[in-house]
Amino acid sequence: MKIQTLILAIAIATGAAVSGTAFAATSTPSLDQREANQQQRINQGVATGQLTPRENARLQKRANRLEANEQRAKADGVVTPSERRRLQREANRNSRKIHRQKHDAQHAPR
Repeated sequence: MKIQTLILAIAIATGAAVSGTAFAATSTPSLDQREANQQQRINQGVATGQLTPRENARLQKRANRLEANEQRAKADGVVTPSERRRLQREANRNSRKIHRQKHDAQHAPR
């Protein structure tokens, strides 16, 4: 009876660990936070006139593409390490673009 109880406890613990791992494999909290921060930077650039409407449209399109790629990576239930790297690289490129567009000589007409 003790052996059966021990086996059951191990099975339950293993099942919880596997389900926790499956959840963690599809979640991308750091990427989600980066996307939120980048969106805030874009909105701030529009509000201050640092971004023209055309620059804003381009940056929004890049942000939407990153979100679509993230959803595509999550579609099979697992975001692999290589997919995470690819998404982080894309977020890095978007961040650089936001900085460059906000600090160039173009400003929205007021």
